[in-house]
Amino acid sequence: MILPGFLFVLIYSYGPMAGLIIAFKKFLPSKGIFGSPWIGLDNFRFLLSLPDTFQIVYNTIIIALLKIAAGLIVPIVVALLLNEVRKTAFKRTVQTLVYLPHFLSWIILGGILIDILSPSQGIVNTFIGWLGVKPIFFLGSNDWFRFTLVVSDVWKEFGFSTIVYLAALTSINPVLYEAAEIDGANRWKQTLHITLPGMLPIIVLLATLSLGNILNAGFEQVFNLYNTAVYETGDIIDTYVFRIGIQKAQYGLATAIGLFKSVISLVFISLSYFLAYRFANYRIF
Repeated sequence: MILPGFLFVLIYSYGPMAGLIIAFKKFLPSKGIFGSPWIGLDNFRFLLSLPDTFQIVYNTIIIALLKIAAGLIVPIVVALLLNEVRKTAFKRTVQTLVYLPHFLSWIILGGILIDILSPSQGIVNTFIGWLGVKPIFFLGSNDWFRFTLVVSDVWKEFGFSTIVYLAALTSINPVLYEAAEIDGANRWKQTLHITLPGMLPIIVLLATLSLGNILNAGFEQVFNLYNTAVYETGDIIDTYVFRIGIQKAQYGLATAIGLFKSVISLVFISLSYFLAYRFANYRIF
């Protein structure tokens, strides 16, 4: 049963790693990967000398951290609210509706967001215009672009995380709630002293594992929503690699950037698994 997954990872994840040597070469397509001349660490030195490098890394980390924080808080709140719903049909309907955006690609959602956030005809700006507020260029303003990325990402993914927290709630012993009611605890105190502590292990686990995505700010989302006007706050490592490697054909530099990101991500992933084992007793093997 493991064989198909093993072959998939071997072919598409480990096989392409041979191409990482391009980061240490002046890659010439006519000579191929192994025929191109070695240039050592020149690509990395050039990368560190670029004025945009540190801004792009900063953008990536900030956007990723905001997504991680919002992606933890919103599902927890929604799961707690749904847990208080007593009508099963309504609860399941809401669960299904908030889960559906998870299955839509960012190509589809990008087109939808571009339409509804349009400063001239978008439904959002039309509504705030009724309130006397000037139109906001959500996808073309450096002041609003990161906010738009975080909100749209949470809207797409919080339904999936909510299911995980609802599953954690089912493991809490109902006897604890009965004892709390006898002692006079209201729903808020029950949530504070029983529900949240019962969810704490899964919260800690997901929070620590999310550190592995600290340099993954979401290529598909950013690529489908950003433009030259918001490069200052919206350009991330993955989109920069795409422009440098695919559009400008600087394959060596793009590979160097990707390798730099992979090494840093490996450190964060190792740290996240250590923290997950330390605080949530989570082990891979």
